[in-house]
Amino acid sequence: MMKESFLIKGGNILKGEIEVRGAKNAALKVFIASVLTDQEWLVSNVPEIGDIAITIELLKDLGLKIERIKKGVYKIQAKDIKKEELNPKWVQKIRTSIILAGPMLARFGKIRLAYPGGCFIGKRPIDLFLEGLMAFGARFKGDQKGFSLETKGLKGATFVFPQISVTATECLIMAGVLAKGKTVLKNAAMEPEIISLAEFLNNCGAKIRGAGTSEIIIEGVKSLTKGSYKVIPDRIETGTFAILSALTKGEVKIINCCPEHLEVVWTILKKSRVNFEIGKDFVLVKPSHNLKPVNVVTHEYPGFPTDLQPPLTVLLTQAKGLSLIRETIFEGRLFYTDMLNQMGANIIMCDPHRIVVQGPSKLFGRRIVSPDIRAGISLLIAALISQGESVIENIEQIDRGYEKIEERLQKIGAEIKRISA
Repeated sequence: MMKESFLIKGGNILKGEIEVRGAKNAALKVFIASVLTDQEWLVSNVPEIGDIAITIELLKDLGLKIERIKKGVYKIQAKDIKKEELNPKWVQKIRTSIILAGPMLARFGKIRLAYPGGCFIGKRPIDLFLEGLMAFGARFKGDQKGFSLETKGLKGATFVFPQISVTATECLIMAGVLAKGKTVLKNAAMEPEIISLAEFLNNCGAKIRGAGTSEIIIEGVKSLTKGSYKVIPDRIETGTFAILSALTKGEVKIINCCPEHLEVVWTILKKSRVNFEIGKDFVLVKPSHNLKPVNVVTHEYPGFPTDLQPPLTVLLTQAKGLSLIRETIFEGRLFYTDMLNQMGANIIMCDPHRIVVQGPSKLFGRRIVSPDIRAGISLLIAALISQGESVIENIEQIDRGYEKIEERLQKIGAEIKRISA
């Protein structure tokens, strides 16, 4: 397969409307949760991105029937699961494959898989998943190639997360839905995607209380029914577009979004003097000048999202003064800043968790490589405000999280095109 890159000419003022797609992290979990029932689910507002495509192939290989009705709309039915081992080809491409352990154990009592892959950000261990599932009564066996989990029937349990994890919380919610008895999850993640998943599962017959708080209580049920789910708007895409719009000094209306999912982000952007207006389902970003530095610490929801830390860093390269960013979620997430420095930024890495950004800096076009989804979109933003041309390689990482991003940006005035190497 021929590798593709983005060719970007920077400096254009962006204007117009850009629509937010469905949330990647909500859509992925509903596809995975479909394993909990043999009934048909209809899922709409699904983003057409790389991670969804990989998940579909992984589930089809297990035996699920997945039909694309039209753009963004899928029928899913897990009636004929034919095996308990996940195909290593797909598992090693996407880390969320580990979440399948929850519904597979709950419905079939066994699963075997290789160690999950996906973009590399720190170590991202799976210990929490294994500890949680073993608390439900699963038995673990592992070797260098992978591991297996088995149970004669999951039993409800009380599990305290030693650290907050969104994906581990979702995995154990799915396990608890069909487990016998009562499950209590403490120190659980509180993201909007978790609330959305729980509400949908409840509509299909589950009994989940407390989603969106740190304590989730689940009463196990025997089975789930059919259902329809509309994926919520992607809050990370919303915040990314707001930052991009502020940097390009145009007037861009971000539509079909849910601004209330980003309250801390709006607070930070106001401190930086980004000029914007918030509506019920839109954000209008107006020309922003004289950006101010801010200090930010990433934190689990409702704090400042780690996935918006890279775009914010690009914004702060254009603010007058010193900004301090502290990354508390992922080990090694700040290493992309070396590429921003190659483009002209002035960023000092104090240690693997902290950077100091000195702005404003004039950025220049470069040939750069996208290391992961969020760093990739941030380098794309940097290229759009740089002088001259940039080429971004390894854009399959960006495609994993952003649907046809070049076509959407072209419509608001960006000079960006996809080229073959």
